[in-house]
Amino acid sequence: MKNSRGKSRNLDLGKELATTPEDVRALRQVRAENAMSFEAYLDFLESMGEMGIKAERLRKLPVGVPPFEL
Repeated sequence: MKNSRGKSRNLDLGKELATTPEDVRALRQVRAENAMSFEAYLDFLESMGEMGIKAERLRKLPVGVPPFEL
């Protein structure tokens, strides 16, 4: 566990996250089996509906968190 005072470093996933060829094959298989077509993706986005500016403004923020300002 890292404390907040120390410097962080990027994890080299190629060297520091050990994966086997079997892991890679399994991940590729799962990705291929669950791939969404472009048309299905557009249908999914359309099903989400539009959330307009008014609804965004009415959305409650977590307690104690100031609104984000640019």
